[in-house]
Amino acid sequence: MDFEACRRAFQTRDARFDGRVFGAVKTTGIYCRPICPARTPKAENMTFYPSAAAAQEAGYRPCLRCRPEASPDLGAWRGTSNTVSRALALIEGGALDGGDVDALAARLGVGERQLRRLFRQHLGAAPITVAQTRRVLLAKQLIQETRLPMAEVALASGFGSVRRFNETFQQLFGRPPGALRRLAGEASAETAGVTVKLPYRAPYDWDAIIGFLTARAIPGVETVSARRYARTLSVEGATGLVVVAPGEGDFLVAEIRFPKLKALPAVIARVRRVFDLTADPHRIGAHLSQDEALAPLVAARPGLRAPGAWDGFEMAVRAILGQQITVTAARNLAAKLVATYGEPIEDAAAAKLGLTRVFPTPERLVGQDIAALGMPRARGAALEALASTVAADPAIFTPRADLESAIQALSSLPGVGEWTAQYIALRELREPDAFPHADIGLLRAMAAPDGTRPTPDALLARSQAWRPWRAYAAQHLWAADAAEPETKRTKTHDRHAA
Repeated sequence: MDFEACRRAFQTRDARFDGRVFGAVKTTGIYCRPICPARTPKAENMTFYPSAAAAQEAGYRPCLRCRPEASPDLGAWRGTSNTVSRALALIEGGALDGGDVDALAARLGVGERQLRRLFRQHLGAAPITVAQTRRVLLAKQLIQETRLPMAEVALASGFGSVRRFNETFQQLFGRPPGALRRLAGEASAETAGVTVKLPYRAPYDWDAIIGFLTARAIPGVETVSARRYARTLSVEGATGLVVVAPGEGDFLVAEIRFPKLKALPAVIARVRRVFDLTADPHRIGAHLSQDEALAPLVAARPGLRAPGAWDGFEMAVRAILGQQITVTAARNLAAKLVATYGEPIEDAAAAKLGLTRVFPTPERLVGQDIAALGMPRARGAALEALASTVAADPAIFTPRADLESAIQALSSLPGVGEWTAQYIALRELREPDAFPHADIGLLRAMAAPDGTRPTPDALLARSQAWRPWRAYAAQHLWAADAAEPETKRTKTHDRHAA
């Protein structure tokens, strides 16, 4: 890392570097964000790290003023090492809470030594340290932003025991966890659930992502308004409620109501995934703007994100339902599926929002006559076969070694072809280079002035220059296509992403 460039970022409190670099002070043992309001230390007392985990591994503790846990979690390594990005997604989902680095590396198709080397190269810390740092920073956030009892904070942030939780904070901060809450000052008491702030790197196109989710919202499972998204969710056998809204700053506010606090890290990881909070819009936009067709689209929507999925099985079902039909038709079929097979949820807060059911599990759909809901018999059979496959192997939607192997694995699922596999990879696996090149919306958006559309093969060839951010290029093209008057579209055989 360039020392002088990093130091200038701290001297000017440059928000562009927030989440990209962390500065540690040798004399105090504290590490900070570039935007920290404290006086910039002398140069000889500073050292810089590419991640909070690297600073923590070096023996520094988080600053209590600038709160590193509140900095954007940028995937700055993407495009350089997607293996690290995939590993971080698994770690955030709890892969190292009960497993080891060997098992994590095996899931990614790389050697354990190779994975450690990549983490050192891109994050400056070992995978275990990254997992531990995430755990500590989440706990610190819950202490300072909620009124959860300390024992519940320990459980909710992934610590195996309250004793380990207390020991870690005493060692890291030199004080018990409760002291951090007192230092945070008085906070308003929460009426229910846990409310957390989830930062992102501005700009953020909330209107675009909420519009995308509105068009696909399943009645009973999701309710969407201009300033709020709410849905039911099932995690580790427990059902709950998630409500997400834009905050008064560069963050979203998520209210999470779950009976099992242990599920909180997994729920937060899903919120971050669905709302694409790790994206770096400046880096992505700069790359895509090199294409003359994409440049005006990026300029029009500089904070556009690629929405993720809440659950792999749900996403696969939605994608199969959406084959060769419109978004509205696919949503109506999904609503019938939920009304027939979805588990009812008993929660007063959910009922007030019009949320009544949870999306059905694969086990619930095994052996059911799904085609009776009003779809082609072959499609219903494909969904039944998909349910059986996923029930037998729930880990089938986890990240793979690379995009190609992920597409190959997904394409082996019943009812899943190339288009569907690319779409699932884009939304569920969060592959930034996934690109369903045969999608009619993408072909329409890239049509010539005379209305001539490129062939799927021609679009695929054109997209090579957009790598490794083709998923975001697809999102810009879909947004541009959706903005076109309906009269300019040819509906015959048109297909939209579900």
